[in-house]
Amino acid sequence: DHTMPLSRHTGQIPESTWTLGFREMTEPWKGAVGCLGVAVFFAMTIGIISWQALEQSPEEWVLRGRAAGMLWERGRGALLLRALPAGRPVLAIAVGSVPATEPPPPRDRCWHDGGQFCYSWEEDAELRLSLEPPAAPGTECYGVRWSPLRPDVTLKDCFSMANVSWYGGPSIRAQRWPLNGAESPAQPLVSGDLSANPDGFGPVLERYFLGSTGVTVTVAPEVSLLLSLESHQQFCLETPAGRAEPLQYQLCVTTSGENPEPPAPKPYFMRDFPPCRSPIWRYHGPEGSAAKIKRGLRSLVRRLKRHRLQEGVVALGERGTAVLAAADLVPSERRKRQAPALVEPLELSITLSPYAAVTSPLFLRSLRGGEAAGYWLSRQPRPGASSIPLLTTWKGQLCARLNVTSEAALGWYLARARRLRQALGATYVAFEGVEGNSFLEQDVPAPTELQGDRYTEVLAAALATLGNGTVISAGSRSSHLPLFVQMSPLHSDWSHAGLKGLIPSVLHYSLLGYNFFIPDAVGGSVAGATPGDPELFVRWLQIVTFLPVMAFGTPPWLCCDTWVLNLTRQCIQRHQDFVVPLLLKYSEEWQSLGHPIFRPAWWLSPTDPVAFTIEDEFLIGDEVLVAPITEKGQTWRDIYLPGEGHLWLDTNSARVFDGGTTLRNYSASLAEVPVFVK
Repeated sequence: DHTMPLSRHTGQIPESTWTLGFREMTEPWKGAVGCLGVAVFFAMTIGIISWQALEQSPEEWVLRGRAAGMLWERGRGALLLRALPAGRPVLAIAVGSVPATEPPPPRDRCWHDGGQFCYSWEEDAELRLSLEPPAAPGTECYGVRWSPLRPDVTLKDCFSMANVSWYGGPSIRAQRWPLNGAESPAQPLVSGDLSANPDGFGPVLERYFLGSTGVTVTVAPEVSLLLSLESHQQFCLETPAGRAEPLQYQLCVTTSGENPEPPAPKPYFMRDFPPCRSPIWRYHGPEGSAAKIKRGLRSLVRRLKRHRLQEGVVALGERGTAVLAAADLVPSERRKRQAPALVEPLELSITLSPYAAVTSPLFLRSLRGGEAAGYWLSRQPRPGASSIPLLTTWKGQLCARLNVTSEAALGWYLARARRLRQALGATYVAFEGVEGNSFLEQDVPAPTELQGDRYTEVLAAALATLGNGTVISAGSRSSHLPLFVQMSPLHSDWSHAGLKGLIPSVLHYSLLGYNFFIPDAVGGSVAGATPGDPELFVRWLQIVTFLPVMAFGTPPWLCCDTWVLNLTRQCIQRHQDFVVPLLLKYSEEWQSLGHPIFRPAWWLSPTDPVAFTIEDEFLIGDEVLVAPITEKGQTWRDIYLPGEGHLWLDTNSARVFDGGTTLRNYSASLAEVPVFVK
């Protein structure tokens, strides 16, 4: 029996006998009966009102499954999800689009089907709740669908943060873990470039939210919606105004008490995922001409050799790559065979983007070839009119953007990337500017195949065919692809937009399935309040040692003294000897089970509320806990050791501690980072 009976049968009183007897009465009697009737009516009304107040609870079941059920709460107009049998509250959703006082039951529109509940507010919207097939074993799922009944209704559901910590969703400039501390006005739930729009959503984004009560909220990719974050209150999903589109999402509650499955589809590449050569040294030298760049690269390699750091990758930015490309793409057979070794013995990484400046030879050449007009995103022309590229800005220049819906355009773009990689002898190709919806930014209706984050999804799938050495700047429904994701730039300071945001970002990327990311350069790459702060450099270096790739913008010999230079060498060695084998081990677990590689403290303590808000520690798999210092000037911190019943060994002091406890004021001098092995 899925649903409670919702309609009460009102017995009809046969009318004819009453009226007949009443006619035969004398006048005085009629008056007396009338008075009596009024009195009885008042008494009954008062009785019914008091009965309603006493009997009718403010909550009413509207749909019941086996492990949970949905209720309607009258007072504030909210949908509640409660776990059975005890009725433990899992989730409260405040409904913003319909009159709260009007209770949905007992008018049930789809009563013939026990797995559904429907109700319609005549003027505003219709609600349909349905039991859905489970998304993963050990879960029970409910579909929620609101349909507007007139065009100006904005549908808006708000998910309470009271007693629930939320994770997932979008990346933001000052990343928080959990999301509860974040603040954002309502804006389209679409990835974006944080350097262009710092208050927008960042480049890694999934329509998936995970609550600490064991509930997930998932929105289908074709639903267009806005997300707002109200710090420590709620987050809200709403439909765009005036579009009369339905709001729909799926709620799943775990019935097994385990951690909910992340949304990542299982990766299809097995074992062929080499850890990127580490470290990455970003080239910041002169870029005026090809000759200057080649001299600058040789000089950087000489310095790295002199400081005994001659390993890893030298990364050339987009501008440097373009200058070399213009000079080097002279097709001659002799050159093809031996690519220039620009950075021997290191490897080279080059940078491209799907943008072309309207003044660039590349763009002008593409317009001369008649069929190439379709190579760039364009507005939908009227029938018979010619299409004109949609213009957008990228790094301060007016640009056109690659049309990923055209097979010809993608083929041309990938062939060019392969040719460039070969001509320059590059091992890695990084693609910037993969995120964002150009139509949305220009307020132009997007074609159906490029709604939401489809651009990122389609381009990522195409770039994955270039092979293992591919890095992209964004992720949306692409976590199963063998690509590295470049994290957003962070500020060179101690704030959440800088160092404090690094671990929340690591946990966010990993939870959403993006385990192979390249963190921003040690010390941050956006000028902060304290440029060239050696303490910040060291604390940053200590975290990055335990991540998939170490990247440097400012080389250690420029920012700091020999002590830091020696520490950098030690950290690079520790990364190779200790961290890379761990990552390979847990990437197999990710590929087989879908578990993230970098895990929050609550992964081992899923019922301890203390663990839900820890944003300055992370686990690698289940066996290594890293608890770095993220406060300026501190040499001690509190460390939460997760997993009751486990023992943790401090790798610095060889002391052993119990899991499920907090170590108070634990010492960590500038030279050390607390790391525990289970």
